[in-house]
Amino acid sequence: MTATDPVANLQTLIRCPSVTPAEGGALSALDAMLAPLGFTVDKVKASEAGTADIENLYARLGKDGPHLMFAGHTDVVPVGDEAAWTHPPFAAEISKSELFGRGAVDMKGGIACFVAAVARHIEKSGPPKGSISLLITGDEEGPAINGTTKLLQWAAERGERWDACLVGEPTNPDRLGDMIKIGRRGSLSGKITVHGVQGHAAYPHLADNPVRGMLQLTQALMDPPFDGGTDDFQPSNLEVTTVDVGNPATNVIPAKASASFNIRFNDSWTAETLRAEILRRLDAAAGDGRLRPGREPVKYDIVWADRPSHVFLTRNNALIASLSSAVESVTGRSPALSTTGGTSDARFIKDYCPVVEFGLVGQTMHMVDERVAVSDLEMLTAIYETFIAHWFANAGA
Repeated sequence: MTATDPVANLQTLIRCPSVTPAEGGALSALDAMLAPLGFTVDKVKASEAGTADIENLYARLGKDGPHLMFAGHTDVVPVGDEAAWTHPPFAAEISKSELFGRGAVDMKGGIACFVAAVARHIEKSGPPKGSISLLITGDEEGPAINGTTKLLQWAAERGERWDACLVGEPTNPDRLGDMIKIGRRGSLSGKITVHGVQGHAAYPHLADNPVRGMLQLTQALMDPPFDGGTDDFQPSNLEVTTVDVGNPATNVIPAKASASFNIRFNDSWTAETLRAEILRRLDAAAGDGRLRPGREPVKYDIVWADRPSHVFLTRNNALIASLSSAVESVTGRSPALSTTGGTSDARFIKDYCPVVEFGLVGQTMHMVDERVAVSDLEMLTAIYETFIAHWFANAGA
């Protein structure tokens, strides 16, 4: 049963150049690993106007509950400057006990290890007393429109129900066993446009400089802090990510200025209450005349980005305990339970079942020379195999 080797599994997957939105052969390779293990495999293509078609995969072993889902993605980010790589990004070469390649960490490595863990479990103990499914998307690194959300809907419409989910994203900052993600902050983005009057920089009284107004508004967004954090989450944080006027001349006051922002927020807020607070701050700052003495309030408009990510926290003790005990038994370390970092597809899965995240060390993800220690692949496989045994034992109890 060759699928028991996580290194071979990962090399096969890396050699499929599946840069979003291309499938690159990765899902077909995964199908070839899973079908001999007894999985029923479906490939699901999802489409939406204005976006690329995405191929996804759903595989299930077993027909009864309890039902454990593993979720992940085979799509990867572009390689960047290929000439800067020590080893070709899709060659999956091993050098000095490290396996190099795009997706090694994020997150073909996690998939390779989970497949190996299931294969080893079957080889030693037979199929689990329940069901295991893999929900694998090709759109996590892209707009996330035709990936996990559509695949979850497709599966649910066919009667699929899950009791728990493990997402194999790289969660560990320094070494395996550091961290399990049990939730994620929300994410909300927007773009502000301030409208002014174009004019000569030497005659500012004949113009209305939108940059002055934008400074007032962006300062109000960043200060004071939105909150001081909660028991489970760090403080909410807003960053202004772009400021643009489209003006190449130094002696011309521009007609308008725009700024984009993103805020990662904790469970003190919902997307709706946060929008209201941001509008309150902007309206108050628009009337502040310190940078625009004697002028009318700043004229601005705001466009909110579609589909904000909502904050969530998993409180399923059986799921968390099963994974924590598996990590500790293999690594000897007690993992921190964290909600830090960005968003992941767990934000969609949380609406269907309890979800946690645990995968490889993420230090080289998205970088040139993305790589993983071969020993970490073996260790993660052991953790996943132990977790499968623990979870089904707890679920059966």
